Amino acid sequence: MFLESIATALPPFRYSQPDCLSALRSTSVLEALKPRSLGLLGKVLSNGVSGIQSRHFCVPEIAPVVERDAQELNEFFEKEAPELAADALAKALKTAGIEASELDAVFICTCTGYLCPGVTSHVAEKLGMRSTAYLQDLVGLGCGAAIPMLRSAEGFLASHPGARVATVAVEICSAAFYADDDPGVLISLCLFGDGAAAAIWSDEAADGKWQAGHFTTVHRPEQREKIRFVNAGGKLRNQLDKAVPGLAAEAVAELYAQRQADPDRVLAHSGGRDVIDALEGVLPFTLTETREVLGECGNMSSPSVMFALEKALASANGDKRWWLTAFGAGFAAHACEMWR
Repeated sequence: MFLESIATALPPFRYSQPDCLSALRSTSVLEALKPRSLGLLGKVLSNGVSGIQSRHFCVPEIAPVVERDAQELNEFFEKEAPELAADALAKALKTAGIEASELDAVFICTCTGYLCPGVTSHVAEKLGMRSTAYLQDLVGLGCGAAIPMLRSAEGFLASHPGARVATVAVEICSAAFYADDDPGVLISLCLFGDGAAAAIWSDEAADGKWQAGHFTTVHRPEQREKIRFVNAGGKLRNQLDKAVPGLAAEAVAELYAQRQADPDRVLAHSGGRDVIDALEGVLPFTLTETREVLGECGNMSSPSVMFALEKALASANGDKRWWLTAFGAGFAAHACEMWR
């Protein structure tokens, strides 16, 4: 399948890491934490330590989000996820020069909330998609979801020649904020931000167009408890083990060995500073775009790798081939190649 356009969207509210620490210190949730936990938050949210300079959230104030109950958080996701997804998709449609009514399908992945019908239904209504368009929501795939979503889009295009398809990765990570004394939970509180990325795809080849394909996947369910969401009183609580950087590096190295050809760049999900360090330890590349996304936006979960792709497209120069990878809950990792 061939890329027609890509666009990203961030909420209007931007916070530095020290801003986040200051806001969290005013909450009753942090008052209940042990001194060691408060020390960890203070360290990770200091300037530069995490590799993150800023994050974006769909709220003008951070503190109230941490104190919301499960019902309030779900309502927050239901309001914000369709808005942010529609924003990104509207930009991608404008760049591609087509109307939403011309889309034959839209695929949307998310893991930070649940709607039934899914986010696709809301986005289709907001943007005026025709009633016969195919809508597909992908949930439960975590941070690695964008690449399996692209694989689903490729399958649709293969069986519907001439179609135009949209893919959107959207996460309202602030709707899944949780705080307790578990170090993995606290690290998650320090890493994640909100964002969305949309792309338009077709089966129409043309000179200079980027093509996506050669999808690969590895999943290790025996490592499931190392990184996943669990239910904590109706809230999403991110379970994050210190072994995750090593698991990611091992899985990504396995997938990289299956590549069709050597790439000019590798574009990866920006899981965190330690994760990027581990990936660079097994790949013959410096993950420039991935680090830039982490620094500017934090870990946005599934949209992150698409943010890196957008950055690479802005400076593609003479590049002919890229290798993309994303990973997370499962434990699962995914990859694809892009070439022109």
